[in-house]
Amino acid sequence: METTKTHNLERAIIHINVTDFAAAVERVLDRRLDGRPVIIAPQGAARATVYDMSEEAFRAGVRKQMPLSQALRRCRDARVLPPRLHRYGQAMGSLFKAALPCSPLIEPGDRDGHLFVDVTGGSRLLGPPADVAWRLYRRIRRDLNFTPIWSLGTSKLIAKTASRLVKPVGEYIVNPGDEAALLAPLPLFLVPGITGSDLARLSDFNVTRVFQVNRLTAGQMQILFGDRGRLIRNRLRGIDPSPVCPVGHPLPRVIQNEEFGDDTNDRARVERSLYRLVENAGRQLRHQFLAARRIGMVLEHTDGVRRIRQTAAKPAVANDFALFAHALRVLERAWTRRVRLRRMTLICDRLTHPPAQRPLFASERRPAEKEERLVTALDRIRHRFGAEAVAVGRTLAA
Repeated sequence: METTKTHNLERAIIHINVTDFAAAVERVLDRRLDGRPVIIAPQGAARATVYDMSEEAFRAGVRKQMPLSQALRRCRDARVLPPRLHRYGQAMGSLFKAALPCSPLIEPGDRDGHLFVDVTGGSRLLGPPADVAWRLYRRIRRDLNFTPIWSLGTSKLIAKTASRLVKPVGEYIVNPGDEAALLAPLPLFLVPGITGSDLARLSDFNVTRVFQVNRLTAGQMQILFGDRGRLIRNRLRGIDPSPVCPVGHPLPRVIQNEEFGDDTNDRARVERSLYRLVENAGRQLRHQFLAARRIGMVLEHTDGVRRIRQTAAKPAVANDFALFAHALRVLERAWTRRVRLRRMTLICDRLTHPPAQRPLFASERRPAEKEERLVTALDRIRHRFGAEAVAVGRTLAA
């Protein structure tokens, strides 16, 4: 508890969350949608999936990334609208402007209705942080017609967790020193940064709540998760020193690259190198409790020509196998020339907390859980015996 106070006592972070943001924007523009289920999804696509949905559709069983055909079977009276990303970007800009009088330290999400606002040290000028949060809430309701959730905590982790406790409407203030008490009774999936593989690993020991993990010693956590165990242990005690990154600040991303000693167009060699890059990027992401929503690649050829391609990852990924599947698709799109390759760069960005909720159906859950468990086991072995202690077959030369 003392460690938590040392890290967080002076900080005051407001989290603003306009739930079901895309649907909320559509309702502001068309009041006829109020009170009825709304699904945001591309229409006419053979494999269309749900981009967002209203609370009414959520209660009917609709979830993000669910096939649209399945969503409509669960919610037959839903109004389906195509995603209009430019509108959501404009709405995020309006939210940002509403928060500017409160602080220069504002970290917006990616068109998702989330804002972190750091009001640390502003009490003399703006008043107590709770009053600042109330004024911001009222300004957003009055000027933008949104009704956001808001929370106030001593870190981004605590503020975001508190927001999840009052969804879809409400507010929550966590006073300094109350972080561990807030987290202790919660189910693990509510804590940002705890992944599906973490949940699966702990469920093997019938551990599902934060206070149960907090009973484990540092040594026991290291046995379960390797070096990541210490980070998980700190996180479940409310320790999160990560700063609020303002607009204009370089966005966090993970970059891995390989320069071929002798330029090559050997497909097997390139794929081996790509998988090693993916493994390194995945370890970094998991170490930081992050997942990538976009995978990019830069290929540089012998003649100096560069090819840059990228793809979105939905949901966000930090699993080596899922990362490699996305990276391989990007490689196919970028590698269109016969000229030899000199350098390959893998970029994972648009980072977010990985989804912790597990799929509802066993047929969807088992393959994903198997991969997650394997990646976790590989991480533990490499932490204990070194990065070269175990390797995937595809990384080995013939």
